[in-house]
Amino acid sequence: MKVLAALAFLGGCLAQYTPHTLPNRTSIVHLFEWRWTDIAAECERYLAPNGYGAVQISPPNEHIVLQNPWRPWWQRYQPISYKLCSRSGNEEEFRDMVTRCNNVGVRIYADVVINHMCGASGGSGTHSSCGSHFDAGAEDFPAVPYTSWDFNNGKCNSPSGNIENYNDINQVRNCRLVSLLDLALGKDYVRGKIAEYLNHLVDLGVAGFRVDAAKHMWPCDMAVIFSQLKDLDTRWFSRGSRPFIYQEVIDQGGEPISSSQYFGLGRVTEFKYSAKLGTVVRRWNGEKMAYLRNWGEGWAFMPSDLALVFVDNHDNQRGHGAGGASVLTFWDSRLYKMAAAFMLAHPYGLTRVMSSFRWDRHFVNGKDVNDWMGPPSNDDGSTKKVSLNPDTTCGNGWVCEHRWHQIRNMVIFRNVVNGEPLANWWDNGSNQIAFGRGTRGFIAINNDDWNMNVTLQTGLPAGMYCDVISGQKEGDHCTGLRVSVTADGQALFHINNTADDPTLAIHLDTKL
Repeated sequence: MKVLAALAFLGGCLAQYTPHTLPNRTSIVHLFEWRWTDIAAECERYLAPNGYGAVQISPPNEHIVLQNPWRPWWQRYQPISYKLCSRSGNEEEFRDMVTRCNNVGVRIYADVVINHMCGASGGSGTHSSCGSHFDAGAEDFPAVPYTSWDFNNGKCNSPSGNIENYNDINQVRNCRLVSLLDLALGKDYVRGKIAEYLNHLVDLGVAGFRVDAAKHMWPCDMAVIFSQLKDLDTRWFSRGSRPFIYQEVIDQGGEPISSSQYFGLGRVTEFKYSAKLGTVVRRWNGEKMAYLRNWGEGWAFMPSDLALVFVDNHDNQRGHGAGGASVLTFWDSRLYKMAAAFMLAHPYGLTRVMSSFRWDRHFVNGKDVNDWMGPPSNDDGSTKKVSLNPDTTCGNGWVCEHRWHQIRNMVIFRNVVNGEPLANWWDNGSNQIAFGRGTRGFIAINNDDWNMNVTLQTGLPAGMYCDVISGQKEGDHCTGLRVSVTADGQALFHINNTADDPTLAIHLDTKL
């Protein structure tokens, strides 16, 4: 009972749900595996001018460097120490990135791996991003330092030492996740080293944390760690501001560990959102876009003010984690842009846009055997620069969905309609839908096999508006389609079912 009381107190007093973004900057972008120098430049040249609120970065700490397979993306999730030198850059570059992004009002959230260190089969030596020595077999990480006393040896009740039964709470939280050495977060020393690491990031100006593998840690242990965190840097944040926290908890239902067990600590990733939206947009299992009329809590999702939502993330776009084959990714660009437009127009949750890199997909018996591949790299294994094409898209193997004009303009749409309720919902009972956000914006989507041609109540003031999917407003003209709203707020929406982007969206700032 004492533990529960302490957790309730800590949750009530210290839990952080506020993203600390500037007013009416409402979306996060995950610049997956980007270098710190490239993120700093992107904050200044693109993210701030286009209304992005924050960046989720890849884990900044020292990690293992693997040769077989060749430097996979997931080596970033196998810590060797908490030194700030990773595949993305060193501490000086990290500090410069955080400072420059904060100076233009774009916040940095660090992906933090605090459940475990590297895999038990990681060997020994100095094959790490900082060159620190370690011995995975002996559970010895002198650069922290951690020894075998700092891991959950003896607490795991599975024969292998790994999680074998997800219906056993003790296994999920005390055993090794896919052989990763499980830290003993119940020990004050381990909690202190983790808090020291997180506080160093806060000192450098980081605004919050995406907590990896939160499901595999006891909430009471996490609460003690979070209680030791410093307030945010007053150079950019108001006095007394606490770090923003959102936790990776994969909860598809049917297991004893649920997302709700982590609500007292911060926001939580809503994985059902990604899987269900993909199923609906793909029109699988008889699902229809019309069923989205009660999207959100009506679909048994967590409360909106606790949820962090996404069309895909770095795990499930590769078939890892949760979601399965329904998850939409940049490989399905037409449907992906439609799903992203819906997510960014709908009021549910805090939205995160994925920004990916390409890899050489190769399927064997339906499985992509190259899903391990790391970011675009030079011959020496270093990460390639994010290059820009003349049309502002990215090169060098970087996808940059956040720069696709359809997604960028819907991020701006979300900023304009921020705080407005969902209004004027319409559907045809099938896969044509439309809805507004108060009197500030309106979107229509045609995912049927026939054309959409309907006059709808938008709730917007009369005038001529520029569609932000086919183009945008530039000066006194539209670069794409135009939508005329009459004095009574109605407009005709014609969307061809074969259009590359079968979506139209308008908002107050696009009125001519």
